[in-house]
Amino acid sequence: MAGRIEDYALIGDMQTAALVCRDGTVDWLCLPRFDSHAIFAGLLGTEEHGFWRLGPAHAADAEPPTAARRTYRGDSLILESEWDTSRGTVRVTDFMPPRDGAPQLIRIVEGISGRVPMRSALRMRFSYGRVVPWVHKHEGRTVAVAGPDSVWFDTDCETYGKALTTYSDFTVAPGDRIAFTISWEPSHKQPPPLPEPEQSLEATEDFWREWVEHCTYHGPYREAVVRSLITLKALTYAPTGGIVAAPTTSLPEDIGGVRNWDYRYTWLRDAAITLSSLLRTGYREEARAWREWLLRAVAGDPENLQIMYGIAGERELGEAELDWLPGYENSGPVRVGNGAAHQLQLDVYGEVTEALHLAHMTGLSRNDYASLLQLKLIRYLEDHWDEPDEGIWEVRGPRRHFVHSKVMAWVAVDRTIKLIESGDADGPLEKWRELRDDIHRDVCEKGYDKERNTFTQSYGSKELDASLLLIPQMGFLPPDDKRVIGTIEAIQRELSTSDGFILRYPTSGGEENLDGLPGDEGAFLACSFWMADDLAMIGRVDEARKLFEKLLSLRNDLGLLAEEWDPRLKRQVGNFPQAFSHVPLIDTALRLTASGAYGG
Repeated sequence: MAGRIEDYALIGDMQTAALVCRDGTVDWLCLPRFDSHAIFAGLLGTEEHGFWRLGPAHAADAEPPTAARRTYRGDSLILESEWDTSRGTVRVTDFMPPRDGAPQLIRIVEGISGRVPMRSALRMRFSYGRVVPWVHKHEGRTVAVAGPDSVWFDTDCETYGKALTTYSDFTVAPGDRIAFTISWEPSHKQPPPLPEPEQSLEATEDFWREWVEHCTYHGPYREAVVRSLITLKALTYAPTGGIVAAPTTSLPEDIGGVRNWDYRYTWLRDAAITLSSLLRTGYREEARAWREWLLRAVAGDPENLQIMYGIAGERELGEAELDWLPGYENSGPVRVGNGAAHQLQLDVYGEVTEALHLAHMTGLSRNDYASLLQLKLIRYLEDHWDEPDEGIWEVRGPRRHFVHSKVMAWVAVDRTIKLIESGDADGPLEKWRELRDDIHRDVCEKGYDKERNTFTQSYGSKELDASLLLIPQMGFLPPDDKRVIGTIEAIQRELSTSDGFILRYPTSGGEENLDGLPGDEGAFLACSFWMADDLAMIGRVDEARKLFEKLLSLRNDLGLLAEEWDPRLKRQVGNFPQAFSHVPLIDTALRLTASGAYGG
């Protein structure tokens, strides 16, 4: 059985990522890309679907021992796990070097004290656990082949096969260092070069140290901010600049339920807000790469803008169910692809335009096509902003006039007006000023409940939605506007969980069955960070700081956050780690630091 979601560590090479559990088991790895088929899919099934365990040997009928300590080596993505056993102490260092060639996962075992018996158990299963590869020796190396894929296993330890699994049994003493590496290569090509684990470790550490040195944030929450930035960098697909929402699929929002989605794609919304956080903490190169990815993905067809694309800009992300996988803790179905790709979500026009505006304001070199794209997006919104859509949360129920979508349409027009006013683009300024006023008036008249003094989820609805917390952050209304304060307080009353975190919207007991899905979900962590931001903006800074630091306490021991927090089970739920949780963490830390609202 897979561990709890928060029991996992992330390692990666900025093209794919692996999840490593506390007991030394790699339960998830897709090769060669984030969105490739998994060779270890035990996270969504059982050991029969692929895993790689490396740790102290244990009895066959006993649970694998969990590490007594684990940490990332400094500000890096190099994981160090230590076990204290009756025979001594041992450390395993796991990492994936930023690649020039074949993707590699390297594991180095180091003896600390005593003599510790160890075991490596490697069970590769291709195509998300469905295909058993042909495992054989080739010039002294172990290789697993199935169809277009080959995975090469290299170690100086003796290996043997048993029950379709490759084992190594060995003992480490103080000073011993024994390396294990898997490398992927297309099966029709020559074998990948022999790995050089120690040199790769040094190079990986140098890469992360040099990258973190560019961070311009030096406030009181630096540890949390830097770990979040490293996580966002790890979710960036280096060859194209695309940013995945998470490296996993189908980790449930509701344990045992059906709210299981594939997040290994680039949502324009998630990527745009990630870009914003990177720009404001000193990372212009990533911002430039994402802008180039955006221009390639959208190409000359902004009228058919999708809410998400593949990491290289692919448009077709057809959704399918993998019926041979039971799902994480029997939360089925397991899905790959995402059928929401072709939804209409008008808010993404605002997020993309806001990201381009911020890039322009922070001095990113001018790109004429980026300005042209921005103008094309507004011309599309001129004719479509007043249509119903599926909204920020990708509801699978009927389209509605979501207030947040209208607000973000206003943002798109507003930022484009600012671009024209700066002299860096030409457009019908007066016409678009009138459009901006029309959208603003429409939202305030149709999306605001005067009796309750709150904006609502959609026109004519009584329901609330946490996305309304973005109204002051986007500049649609000032923080001291009574309608903004009323909305914040209404969301606190009606969408707070028992432990003070914020739900996205009502999923049960509401009047509208908004999302068209059965079951419930946890508190969406981004929404709780938005609440902390708003509280700081309206002067309730002590309350904001307490909520922020409570949110920080939900991170696992390595500083990672999933998509949601289940207040009943007191567990992280949803895909992991989630960019949409780490971005607002950074934003709130920056806001609280600027306001001086922090303890100590």
